Amino acid sequence: MIERLSRGPASVHRLTEPFALSQQMISKHIAYLVRAKIVIKTKRGRESVCTLRPEAIKTVSDLAMSYRQFWEESFDKLDVVISQMKKAEVRDAKRHGERGPADGRHKSI
Repeated sequence: MIERLSRGPASVHRLTEPFALSQQMISKHIAYLVRAKIVIKTKRGRESVCTLRPEAIKTVSDLAMSYRQFWEESFDKLDVVISQMKKAEVRDAKRHGERGPADGRHKSI
């Protein structure tokens, strides 16, 4: 629906066509988009027309990008910690005369 509205305003009827959903379900979905201020719904005669608010989409996109940056930085930090833990594990195994997990053999107990 958002993709269709990105190409320009459309009537509620037009928005319903590609979906195998009832008019009631489509209207409910549109109501959520209107409440979220992503879509503006106006009357043209007997027809309801929906228009996308691009600035709202940009706000959502900016928010998603900031979360993406946060998670990518967090995963990079996690990679560093895991790498350090693996190095410490190998170092400790060598110190105790054990064979590392890389060769699949461990010191007998």
